[in-house]
Amino acid sequence: MHKSIINLQEIKKEIHLKNNTKNQKINIIAVSKTFGIENITPLIDSGHMHFGENKVQEAINKWTEIKKKSLGVKLHMIGKLQTNKVKNVIPLFDYIHSLDNSKLANKISEEQKKQKKKLKIFIQINIGNEPQKSGIEIKNLKNFYSDCTLNLDLDIIGLMCIPPQSGKVKTYFEKMYELNNSLGLQELSMGMSSDFIEAAECGSSYLRIGSKIFGNRN
Repeated sequence: MHKSIINLQEIKKEIHLKNNTKNQKINIIAVSKTFGIENITPLIDSGHMHFGENKVQEAINKWTEIKKKSLGVKLHMIGKLQTNKVKNVIPLFDYIHSLDNSKLANKISEEQKKQKKKLKIFIQINIGNEPQKSGIEIKNLKNFYSDCTLNLDLDIIGLMCIPPQSGKVKTYFEKMYELNNSLGLQELSMGMSSDFIEAAECGSSYLRIGSKIFGNRN
Protein backbone atom coordinates (compact mmCIF):
# COMPACT_ATOMS: atom_id res chain seq x y z
CA MET A 1 0.00 0.00 0.00
CA HIS A 2 1.30 3.47 -0.90
CA LYS A 3 2.63 5.55 2.02
CA SER A 4 0.17 8.39 1.35
CA ILE A 5 -2.78 6.00 1.74
CA ILE A 6 -1.39 4.66 5.05
CA ASN A 7 -0.85 8.24 6.28
CA LEU A 8 -4.40 9.26 5.32
CA GLN A 9 -5.83 6.23 7.14
CA GLU A 10 -3.84 7.18 10.27
CA ILE A 11 -5.20 10.73 10.15
CA LYS A 12 -8.78 9.44 9.86
CA LYS A 13 -8.16 7.11 12.79
CA GLU A 14 -6.81 9.98 14.93
CA ILE A 15 -9.90 12.09 14.20
CA HIS A 16 -12.24 9.17 14.83
CA LEU A 17 -10.58 8.37 18.20
CA LYS A 18 -11.23 11.93 19.38
CA ASN A 19 -14.94 11.27 18.99
CA ASN A 20 -15.91 14.76 20.22
CA THR A 21 -15.84 16.70 16.99
CA LYS A 22 -18.59 19.29 16.56
CA ASN A 23 -19.03 18.36 12.91
CA GLN A 24 -19.94 14.80 11.98
CA LYS A 25 -18.89 15.12 8.34
CA ILE A 26 -15.21 15.98 7.98
CA ASN A 27 -13.58 16.16 4.54
CA ILE A 28 -9.83 15.85 4.28
CA ILE A 29 -8.25 17.90 1.49
CA ALA A 30 -4.97 16.29 0.47
CA VAL A 31 -2.80 19.34 -0.28
CA SER A 32 -0.70 18.12 -3.20
CA LYS A 33 1.28 21.27 -4.05
CA THR A 34 4.82 20.43 -5.29
CA PHE A 35 3.98 16.69 -5.35
CA GLY A 36 3.83 14.87 -8.67
CA ILE A 37 1.17 12.68 -10.19
CA GLU A 38 2.89 9.51 -8.92
CA ASN A 39 2.03 10.60 -5.35
CA ILE A 40 -1.53 11.62 -6.19
CA THR A 41 -2.74 8.68 -8.31
CA PRO A 42 -2.62 6.07 -5.50
CA LEU A 43 -4.94 8.25 -3.40
CA ILE A 44 -7.40 8.71 -6.26
CA ASP A 45 -7.31 4.96 -6.96
CA SER A 46 -8.09 4.31 -3.29
CA GLY A 47 -11.21 6.50 -3.58
CA HIS A 48 -9.98 9.79 -2.12
CA MET A 49 -11.58 12.73 -3.93
CA HIS A 50 -10.60 16.07 -2.33
CA PHE A 51 -7.27 17.68 -3.31
CA GLY A 52 -5.83 21.15 -2.77
CA GLU A 53 -3.40 23.29 -4.74
CA ASN A 54 -1.81 26.67 -4.00
CA LYS A 55 -0.58 27.74 -7.41
CA VAL A 56 -2.82 28.04 -10.47
CA GLN A 57 -0.25 27.18 -13.15
CA GLU A 58 0.99 24.11 -11.29
CA ALA A 59 -2.60 22.95 -10.89
CA ILE A 60 -3.34 23.41 -14.62
CA ASN A 61 -0.26 21.39 -15.59
CA LYS A 62 -1.02 18.63 -13.12
CA TRP A 63 -4.79 18.31 -12.94
CA THR A 64 -6.24 19.11 -16.39
CA GLU A 65 -5.90 15.52 -17.65
CA ILE A 66 -6.62 13.84 -14.30
CA LYS A 67 -9.93 15.65 -13.95
CA LYS A 68 -11.04 14.54 -17.40
CA LYS A 69 -10.48 10.90 -16.39
CA SER A 70 -11.47 11.04 -12.70
CA LEU A 71 -14.81 12.83 -12.76
CA GLY A 72 -15.44 12.60 -9.02
CA VAL A 73 -12.28 14.48 -8.06
CA LYS A 74 -12.87 17.86 -6.38
CA LEU A 75 -10.10 20.43 -6.64
CA HIS A 76 -9.69 23.16 -4.00
CA MET A 77 -7.84 26.45 -4.58
CA ILE A 78 -6.34 27.08 -1.15
CA GLY A 79 -3.61 29.62 -1.94
CA LYS A 80 -3.67 33.37 -2.40
CA LEU A 81 -5.62 34.07 -5.62
CA GLN A 82 -4.73 36.98 -7.89
CA THR A 83 -7.57 38.52 -9.92
CA ASN A 84 -5.74 37.93 -13.22
CA LYS A 85 -5.75 34.16 -12.54
CA VAL A 86 -9.48 33.84 -11.84
CA LYS A 87 -10.35 33.08 -15.47
CA ASN A 88 -8.09 30.00 -15.28
CA VAL A 89 -9.38 28.87 -11.88
CA ILE A 90 -13.08 28.68 -12.77
CA PRO A 91 -12.87 25.83 -15.34
CA LEU A 92 -10.53 23.58 -13.35
CA PHE A 93 -11.37 24.08 -9.68
CA ASP A 94 -14.52 23.26 -7.68
CA TYR A 95 -13.80 25.28 -4.52
CA ILE A 96 -12.02 28.52 -3.61
CA HIS A 97 -10.88 28.83 0.01
CA SER A 98 -9.16 32.21 -0.20
CA LEU A 99 -11.68 34.91 -1.07
CA ASP A 100 -10.19 37.86 0.83
CA ASN A 101 -11.20 41.15 -0.83
CA SER A 102 -13.93 42.92 -2.82
CA LYS A 103 -11.93 43.23 -6.04
CA LEU A 104 -11.46 39.45 -6.12
CA ALA A 105 -15.13 38.84 -5.30
CA ASN A 106 -16.20 41.03 -8.22
CA LYS A 107 -13.80 39.28 -10.59
CA ILE A 108 -15.01 35.80 -9.57
CA SER A 109 -18.62 36.90 -10.06
CA GLU A 110 -17.86 38.32 -13.50
CA GLU A 111 -15.94 35.21 -14.67
CA GLN A 112 -18.54 32.79 -13.32
CA LYS A 113 -21.24 34.51 -15.36
CA LYS A 114 -19.02 34.42 -18.47
CA GLN A 115 -18.11 30.76 -18.05
CA LYS A 116 -21.51 29.68 -16.72
CA LYS A 117 -20.03 27.77 -13.80
CA LYS A 118 -20.37 28.43 -10.05
CA LEU A 119 -17.74 27.39 -7.54
CA LYS A 120 -18.23 26.78 -3.83
CA ILE A 121 -16.42 29.55 -1.97
CA PHE A 122 -15.00 30.19 1.50
CA ILE A 123 -14.33 33.71 2.80
CA GLN A 124 -10.86 33.93 4.35
CA ILE A 125 -10.85 35.63 7.76
CA ASN A 126 -7.79 37.29 9.26
CA ILE A 127 -8.70 35.76 12.61
CA GLY A 128 -5.57 36.98 14.44
CA ASN A 129 -5.55 40.49 12.91
CA GLU A 130 -2.05 39.84 11.59
CA PRO A 131 -0.82 42.58 9.22
CA GLN A 132 1.23 40.11 7.13
CA LYS A 133 -1.76 37.82 6.47
CA SER A 134 -4.62 38.09 4.00
CA GLY A 135 -8.24 37.92 5.02
CA ILE A 136 -11.32 39.96 5.85
CA GLU A 137 -11.34 41.65 9.25
CA ILE A 138 -14.06 40.38 11.58
CA LYS A 139 -15.67 43.85 11.83
CA ASN A 140 -16.14 43.91 8.02
CA LEU A 141 -17.35 40.34 7.63
CA LYS A 142 -21.11 40.87 7.75
CA ASN A 143 -21.13 43.58 5.07
CA PHE A 144 -18.68 41.67 2.88
CA TYR A 145 -20.75 38.48 3.13
CA SER A 146 -23.95 40.38 2.23
CA ASP A 147 -22.29 41.95 -0.81
CA CYS A 148 -20.96 38.57 -2.01
CA THR A 149 -24.26 36.76 -1.70
CA LEU A 150 -26.87 39.42 -2.48
CA ASN A 151 -25.10 41.56 -5.08
CA LEU A 152 -22.55 39.22 -6.65
CA ASP A 153 -24.48 35.92 -6.46
CA LEU A 154 -21.49 33.99 -5.07
CA ASP A 155 -22.07 30.59 -3.47
CA ILE A 156 -20.46 31.26 -0.08
CA ILE A 157 -20.52 27.98 1.85
CA GLY A 158 -18.33 28.91 4.83
CA LEU A 159 -15.35 30.69 6.34
CA MET A 160 -11.63 29.84 6.25
CA CYS A 161 -8.66 30.84 8.41
CA ILE A 162 -4.95 30.33 8.98
CA PRO A 163 -4.56 31.09 12.71
CA PRO A 164 -1.49 32.69 14.32
CA GLN A 165 1.23 30.20 15.20
CA SER A 166 1.70 31.71 18.64
CA GLY A 167 -0.92 31.35 21.32
CA LYS A 168 -3.70 28.85 21.72
CA VAL A 169 -4.96 27.81 18.32
CA LYS A 170 -8.24 26.46 19.72
CA THR A 171 -9.29 29.96 20.83
CA TYR A 172 -9.12 31.13 17.21
CA PHE A 173 -10.90 28.01 15.90
CA GLU A 174 -13.71 28.44 18.42
CA LYS A 175 -14.11 32.07 17.37
CA MET A 176 -14.33 30.94 13.72
CA TYR A 177 -17.03 28.42 14.63
CA GLU A 178 -19.06 31.22 16.27
CA LEU A 179 -18.62 33.56 13.28
CA ASN A 180 -19.67 30.81 10.88
CA ASN A 181 -22.80 30.08 12.91
CA SER A 182 -23.65 33.80 13.12
CA LEU A 183 -23.98 33.83 9.31
CA GLY A 184 -25.85 30.50 9.23
CA LEU A 185 -23.09 28.83 7.21
CA GLN A 186 -22.63 25.06 7.19
CA GLU A 187 -18.98 24.53 6.18
CA LEU A 188 -15.75 25.58 7.85
CA SER A 189 -12.24 25.34 6.37
CA MET A 190 -9.58 25.23 9.07
CA GLY A 191 -6.87 22.93 10.32
CA MET A 192 -3.61 21.83 8.69
CA SER A 193 -1.00 19.14 9.39
CA SER A 194 0.02 20.66 12.74
CA ASP A 195 -3.42 21.48 14.18
CA PHE A 196 -6.05 19.37 12.41
CA ILE A 197 -7.20 17.62 15.60
CA GLU A 198 -7.97 20.94 17.33
CA ALA A 199 -9.73 22.16 14.16
CA ALA A 200 -11.86 19.00 13.99
CA GLU A 201 -12.81 19.40 17.65
CA CYS A 202 -13.91 23.00 16.96
CA GLY A 203 -16.24 22.17 14.06
CA SER A 204 -14.08 22.23 10.93
CA SER A 205 -15.64 20.37 8.00
CA TYR A 206 -12.65 20.74 5.63
CA LEU A 207 -9.12 20.00 6.87
CA ARG A 208 -6.27 21.09 4.57
CA ILE A 209 -3.54 18.52 5.15
CA GLY A 210 -0.34 18.28 3.08
CA SER A 211 2.90 17.08 4.68
CA LYS A 212 1.18 14.67 7.07
CA ILE A 213 -0.17 12.82 4.02
CA PHE A 214 2.56 13.24 1.40
CA GLY A 215 5.64 13.77 3.60
CA ASN A 216 7.91 16.80 3.83
CA ARG A 217 8.37 19.01 0.81
CA ASN A 218 11.83 19.52 -0.67
